[in-house]
Amino acid sequence: MRKPWVLAAAMLAMSMTVTDYGHAASSHQGKKHRAQARDNGTGLLTVSSSAAMVFDEQDEKLLYAKNSTVTAPIASITKLMTAMVVLDARLPMEEKIVIDYSDVDTLRNSSSRLAVGTELSRGELLRLALMSSENRAAAALARAYPGSTPAFVAAMNAKAAALGMKHSRFVDSTGLHSENVSTAEELVKMVKASYTYGVIREYTTTASHDVDIPGRRHSVEFRNTNALVRNKQWDIGLSKTGFINEAGRCLVMQVQIASRSVIIVLLDSFGKYTRISDANRIKKWVENGRGRRVAQAEIPRRGV
Repeated sequence: MRKPWVLAAAMLAMSMTVTDYGHAASSHQGKKHRAQARDNGTGLLTVSSSAAMVFDEQDEKLLYAKNSTVTAPIASITKLMTAMVVLDARLPMEEKIVIDYSDVDTLRNSSSRLAVGTELSRGELLRLALMSSENRAAAALARAYPGSTPAFVAAMNAKAAALGMKHSRFVDSTGLHSENVSTAEELVKMVKASYTYGVIREYTTTASHDVDIPGRRHSVEFRNTNALVRNKQWDIGLSKTGFINEAGRCLVMQVQIASRSVIIVLLDSFGKYTRISDANRIKKWVENGRGRRVAQAEIPRRGV
């Protein structure tokens, strides 16, 4: 037999609309809730990612929210902030930067095709950091910043504060550290800000790019970590993926769906394809016009 508080929570969630969201999402909680709603033709939506948000930019309207105020690691979604800090500094994009031993990931020992000693332009490193989530490229960009990496990280946090991201924190430029945290709600702000940079829009939606690396006989192909940019059924204006164990698989996008500009944030997806499946469900949901009628708010659990 279900306990009374379980039934009450379920009834409350079913009655919530967009206007209820401001109250429901006002507290930043330290636990993720697994509440879901099923798309049964009435406007409700199933999203398997632990936290999510769907935002209609055209009407400045929340369409869907799940655990959107829970602070969590964001992995390589971090690189959108990295890119904004690089571009805000107006550093010469043609300046050559050499990959250094200090750029090698010793925290997670992630692989890279940029060997120590590789020399590429700042612009090329930025492209690889955004498109293929190259960690050594992101680390080198921070190191080559005036004042080096500590100054770069300070600039990242200052930018977050300027964007009103009060519950976000950055400790490195790659996202390899689990201390890089934010919320789905605040990542909508970061995506909106990132979209104003033409370079970020271009680099994050490039399907693949060949790089001439000194010392190699043939160019090296780098591919976008988001397979959806190669899917003709999607009209993506900005994209970034992320993954570390603590963060799960993450995805943020600015997309055009049914002639509307929509921001999608998916955090802590379990399994390789969950975030893609969630994105496709959201796309279909918005196309069917269901997102205009109802938003799913978080269902708080007892004792949280």
